[in-house]
Amino acid sequence: MHSNVDSINLQLQRLLAGTDRVETPAELADRLAASKRSGRPLRVKYGIDATGPEIHLGFAVGLRKLRQFQDAGHVAVLIVGDFTAKIGDPSGRSKTRPQLTDDEVRNNMARYQEQLFRILDPDRCELRYNSEWAGTLTAADVIRLASKYTVARTIERDDFRRRLSEGVPVHIHELLYPLFQGYDSVVVRADVELGGADQYWNLLVGREMQREFGQQPQIVMTVPLLIGTDGVQKMSKSHGNYIGIAEPPDEMFGKLMSITDDMILDYFRLCTDRDETGIQQVAARLRAGENPRSIKAELAQEVVAKYHSAEAARQAAAEFDRVFRDRQAPERIPEFVIPSSGMAIVELLVRAGLFSSKSEAKRKLQEGAVYLDDRRVQDAALVVEVGDTPLVLKAGKRRFCRLVRGL
Repeated sequence: MHSNVDSINLQLQRLLAGTDRVETPAELADRLAASKRSGRPLRVKYGIDATGPEIHLGFAVGLRKLRQFQDAGHVAVLIVGDFTAKIGDPSGRSKTRPQLTDDEVRNNMARYQEQLFRILDPDRCELRYNSEWAGTLTAADVIRLASKYTVARTIERDDFRRRLSEGVPVHIHELLYPLFQGYDSVVVRADVELGGADQYWNLLVGREMQREFGQQPQIVMTVPLLIGTDGVQKMSKSHGNYIGIAEPPDEMFGKLMSITDDMILDYFRLCTDRDETGIQQVAARLRAGENPRSIKAELAQEVVAKYHSAEAARQAAAEFDRVFRDRQAPERIPEFVIPSSGMAIVELLVRAGLFSSKSEAKRKLQEGAVYLDDRRVQDAALVVEVGDTPLVLKAGKRRFCRLVRGL
């Protein structure tokens, strides 16, 4: 008997480690014990945001916690929000989120599925699309669903209250989003729902909806939000401050090296497998005056090795030193052929893939972020011509292109 209790306590301790909020730890302990007695694995729900095709390190925080549930013998129930993506999650938003089309969701998910199983065990996953049930609801069904939650509870949310006080519109479809997300929990009979700290309110709605439908309410568990590479906002595809887990090793390594020193401990805590003792050892090294750059390099190698390989991480570290410490161009950079008559610098920067738009290229030129063979270029009217010797075009800190002459 004691061994069973000890086993549950150890499992509970590991699952609670590194979480933000849990509603409630006592219920989770009871549910784990019941699962042990019955042999029925817990169903742990996790929503997949279909708004972009990349899984980033911030989103991976929750997936890594989900993997811990899988390792303990439980089932990950992944809910692809293809129906709710058409509404747009209002959580933390200062304005209405764009709605996605079916094609956009489908294209994003094709890429997503390639990345999910870098973290999760596919044998303990159940993948569901919420259009399967939400897309078949009639108008009468939606009205019945809406009758199970009050407007007062809905507008208690900080983001809605703030928008209303600032005169920013809150649309009716945004009020429905948490109801549909909560109904997902009812349909899949979730025992636990995992999400980021900004999802806490939405997850509680699922708990209430299950009560309304006569089900045992799910345990709500949130994980901390990882701040993005800008050092200000949470890591997000919409903010453009993310590090994708499928990005090339060199790119991933470089982005990790760019985080601010005060983010080092959070990144070790949320992106690596180090326990709290290991984190405190890193903290002690920083307090003792060790160069943060060397500790960031250690972090970057650990993260790159997790999603690529130890050898890829070693090569990325060597390449980073070569480019940034020794001020050399990378060994492996793409080539771009320009006509013998030359090409305007703004058009060249966009067509070579170094910037996404001409306006961005012009802005970066003005900021002094563009170099041709180590010479800064700021003239947006420059026409670049290449002779027999290729030129190296550099944009920002990590984007390079070798220019060669065509016909």
